[in-house]
Amino acid sequence: MKNLKKRLKNGETLNGCWLNLGSTITAEIVGLSGYDWVLLDLEHGGGSERDILNQLQALEHTPAAALVRVESTQRQRIQKVLDMGAEGIMCPHIDNAAEASEVAAGLHYPPHGVRGVAKMVRATGYGLNFADYYKNAQDDILGIVQIETVESLNNLDAIAAIDNIDVLFIGPNDLTMDMGIHGQYDHPLFKDALKRTVDAAEKVGKAAGILIFDVNDYQIYMDAGIRLIGCGADATFVANGALAMANKINTVRDNSKK
Repeated sequence: MKNLKKRLKNGETLNGCWLNLGSTITAEIVGLSGYDWVLLDLEHGGGSERDILNQLQALEHTPAAALVRVESTQRQRIQKVLDMGAEGIMCPHIDNAAEASEVAAGLHYPPHGVRGVAKMVRATGYGLNFADYYKNAQDDILGIVQIETVESLNNLDAIAAIDNIDVLFIGPNDLTMDMGIHGQYDHPLFKDALKRTVDAAEKVGKAAGILIFDVNDYQIYMDAGIRLIGCGADATFVANGALAMANKINTVRDNSKK
């Protein structure tokens, strides 16, 4: 484990990005690039659960902690990727305390949760380190729920109060869509939602997070109290790099014809 949860509790601001190609190669490249964490995306990404294990193995020797966004609150979905060695789970569209409780329960073994016990899995060194893994799971496994609807905004305090939910992570696209102001991140309603989320998290000693789309906005969100900040994705890096290079060489070619 790479101490992501402990670092958040110590007040650090941690930077990360999305991995949505399902590729071990881009996972390793991005993991080596200097991010504190990366998120393997099973909700919208191009990979599947079958790809997660190899990506986690590729990230093992990098400095980046590996988080996984699962598609639902189902215990089986959560424990599957934890058994593979994920250091934290993000669950989308959590609207109330009951749903947050399902996520929290799936993260941990009894008596703290309902995660099934399997010793011969990658997370425990295939049985060699089960005792240490079990002992430290409460301190190591990061629980992240996404605030993406008006209903979730109305239940912020109740969601934040759930034990083992460590981060309230704003999904700006979905949240502004549900608020009727899609993509308007300067809108007073969104700014108010941001502040309310940060306040709800801080009141109970937890953190707020967000995915941003412009690195120039980073200081704004850090100053607002956001401490888990994602920016960029492997698919975006490839697309932007390919587009920039193609534009350059096409410009040279076209100019040579004049």
